[in-house]
Amino acid sequence: MKLSKELIWLNLGVLFMSTSGIFGRQIQIQPELAIFYRCLFAAIILFVFIKFNKLNYKTIQKGHLKYIILGGLLLAVHWVTYFYSLSLHSIAIAILTLHTFPVMTTILEPILLKTPFRLYHMGLALLVIAGIWVILPSLDLGDELVMATVFGVFSALTYALRNIWTRKMMSHYNGSVMMFFQLSCCCLVLIPFPFVFEASPTQMDWTLLACLALLTTVLGHTMIVTSLKHFSAVTVSLISCIIPIYGILWGVLFIDEIPNSRTLLGGSLILISFFAESFLSKKKSTSNKLNGEFKN
Repeated sequence: MKLSKELIWLNLGVLFMSTSGIFGRQIQIQPELAIFYRCLFAAIILFVFIKFNKLNYKTIQKGHLKYIILGGLLLAVHWVTYFYSLSLHSIAIAILTLHTFPVMTTILEPILLKTPFRLYHMGLALLVIAGIWVILPSLDLGDELVMATVFGVFSALTYALRNIWTRKMMSHYNGSVMMFFQLSCCCLVLIPFPFVFEASPTQMDWTLLACLALLTTVLGHTMIVTSLKHFSAVTVSLISCIIPIYGILWGVLFIDEIPNSRTLLGGSLILISFFAESFLSKKKSTSNKLNGEFKN
């Protein structure tokens, strides 16, 4: 029952996270400026939540500050490069290239955290790669498409690293508090940009930024960060691979970006990996619990 509750929480976070593409695609200001306001709004909302619930946000354990700062820096780079990808091409290109991060996590987590490497994770990661490969349109030599892909893949790398570093500390902090720390770091990194760019957000931009801050950042990211207490970064990454499907559906519903048959086929492969990882994660947890009871 506990695992099922946590798994539902993670999947709700994934659903909220999928809204980033539809909001980011329609925001007209520069990505650095958009991400600064996104982080600022989200940090304020989280601070009110933390104060209301009397959560401890003043104590940072020794040795953790450098990881919090690194996580915030990686998060800022991840969001900015992702928004550049969105501004250059479609939601599909940006969100699908971003979701190469599970493969990167599968490779990097055992190296950086000295965790066991499980062969089935690689198999599911390969299935995800196959799905993304099918969904991606035929590549031409147009600069915008090439650069959108480059930005998307680099965003994936920084996101994978951020998840791994965050996992090192999640047992010591509330998920909302950790997200507040990282958002504060993002704001500090991006604070020069409102003075660099002359353009200011329109009324529609402000509305989209508010939705992005509340739904995608506060709800989505906090739920996923919290889930790192209970699942490995690899598991969270693989389950999060359903985000492209949700993201593309938002595009269909709101801005008429209709997917082709390749998108539907690739999406089916990603859904298979999602259900397989959910099943294997639950089965492994149940097996560990039974083994523990037997030993006791």
